[in-house]
Amino acid sequence: MSERLEPLTIDVISDVVCPWCYIGKKQLEQALALWTSRNPDKPTPVVRWHPFQLNPTMPPEGMNRSDYLQAKFGDPKGGPGYLRVIAATEAAGLPFNPQSIARQPNTLRAHALMAAALEPPTQQALAAALFTAYFVDGVNIGDPQSLADIGKACGLDREAIDTALSTESLQSVGARDDQVRRMGISGVPFFIFGEKVGVSGAQGTEALLDAMDRVPAQAS
Repeated sequence: MSERLEPLTIDVISDVVCPWCYIGKKQLEQALALWTSRNPDKPTPVVRWHPFQLNPTMPPEGMNRSDYLQAKFGDPKGGPGYLRVIAATEAAGLPFNPQSIARQPNTLRAHALMAAALEPPTQQALAAALFTAYFVDGVNIGDPQSLADIGKACGLDREAIDTALSTESLQSVGARDDQVRRMGISGVPFFIFGEKVGVSGAQGTEALLDAMDRVPAQAS
């Protein structure tokens, strides 16, 4: 009897308001498609998302977007620094409507919603929906009702959504964020392949594919 291989695990530490994480997600999807086509005999990798708040001191209600850009870039419209971010998303072939974003949200609730998704495909769908809601549609993804609508559209039931947005859940996700920082991770996206190989930043599809190839296969 031949040994059955364990699926490769890919842990993604990111924030849904981070443009480099938005780009990194696209790069990971491309790397996964290439890796799967080159390894048809291996099980499909399992992608798991983990919380990291880009702005951990953001007020729960968020703040005006122009005030945030002023504080971060010294310009209420973002200035040259933000133009580079916009150019990078365009180069990655991603839609981005920065003018639609009126509110810079606290993302703890969004992370809690993703943590409530017990199945990786649902978590993937939520990640995609949250990135699109923020970067394309300008949705305030710190707003509980907006998050409930997104969660429902991705297949979460009302009980799961209410539990995700509870005080206890938010405290748990905040603790996980703190744990990630104690591991020494201070910037996102950060990818961990097979719990062995790490890649920091949106380095490109080939860098992610190389990391996947460097993880030895494990038999169950």
